[in-house]
Amino acid sequence: MKFQDLLAYKKSFSLAMEILEISKGFPKEEVFALTSQIRRSSRAVSSAIAESYGKRKYPKHYQSKLTDSDSENLETQTWIEFAEACEYITEEQKIELINKSEEVGRLLNYMINNPDKFGVVKD
Repeated sequence: MKFQDLLAYKKSFSLAMEILEISKGFPKEEVFALTSQIRRSSRAVSSAIAESYGKRKYPKHYQSKLTDSDSENLETQTWIEFAEACEYITEEQKIELINKSEEVGRLLNYMINNPDKFGVVKD
């Protein structure tokens, strides 16, 4: 199995791409603030999943990278809240994005709590 086959990776990557498309409509004055932050954090979720998968031989590193991914996912939710508060996205868009992010969070927690199902070698 490749990291790209992981459901958490697929869903987080899809969410990051959706956020990219939506953020293209943000005002230009946000390019170095909200726009770059929400894009960075949403992409970091997927990249940390990939890194964790590469660290499967080292359980503590595996878990550390997944908790990093979970933290980036929560940061993304915060930026989504800001985007809605600034009226760059609708409440409906916010709810949809948050729901997708929460699903990613549940998948990450499953990976953290069930490392043996992902080929993690025991200490």
